[in-house]
Amino acid sequence: MFDTEFLIALLTIIGIDIVLGGDNAIVVALACRNLPEHQKNKAIILGITLALVIRVSLTLIAVQLLEIPFLLGIGGALLIFIAFNLLTDQDNSQHINGGTSLFAAIKAILLADLLMGFDNVIAVAGAAHGNMALVMIGLLVSVPIIIFGSKLILVGFERFPVIIYIGAGILAFTASRMISHEPMLEPLFTSHPYVTACFQIGIIISVIIIGYVKNRRVFA
Repeated sequence: MFDTEFLIALLTIIGIDIVLGGDNAIVVALACRNLPEHQKNKAIILGITLALVIRVSLTLIAVQLLEIPFLLGIGGALLIFIAFNLLTDQDNSQHINGGTSLFAAIKAILLADLLMGFDNVIAVAGAAHGNMALVMIGLLVSVPIIIFGSKLILVGFERFPVIIYIGAGILAFTASRMISHEPMLEPLFTSHPYVTACFQIGIIISVIIIGYVKNRRVFA
């Protein structure tokens, strides 16, 4: 039913959503923490629904933009930077302010998702390679992760820090595929498959090792 390329892209997108969905789940929790109990579920549902509409629009735009020559390669380079930041950035959600009203909480969710969801949009658009079905599946997968996955993801990150490195590796893999699929560079990679494999492995290893070394220095 599905070819290998489709399945690899689908699993990559699911991995991206699991890794990057954690921050968005934390945002939702923080934005709703000051609401009365009876309004929390309403804020979560409305906030995530509206955020999903925005993210669908942004991802579809990103998919189209990545068709422009060299933008796929630039997007891949940007995703390498995002993967590195995933390893070395400290908590980037601690300054999200919630509110005591439903409107304030929803506004906080939308604003934070718009700012913090950029990495997810770029990563999913790059992994999908223009396949809208993959984009939609990826976005649908991200919703339950955001709603139900925050605590599980947090516990996983805290107990098993290696998960973060695996996530960065997934992003680096996606970035390397974006660059190798760049139409202006693709002839080089398609004519030299070993170069493609070495390039992808090199990007993944470089991101993980450099991130690990920087973390060791910070916490030394």
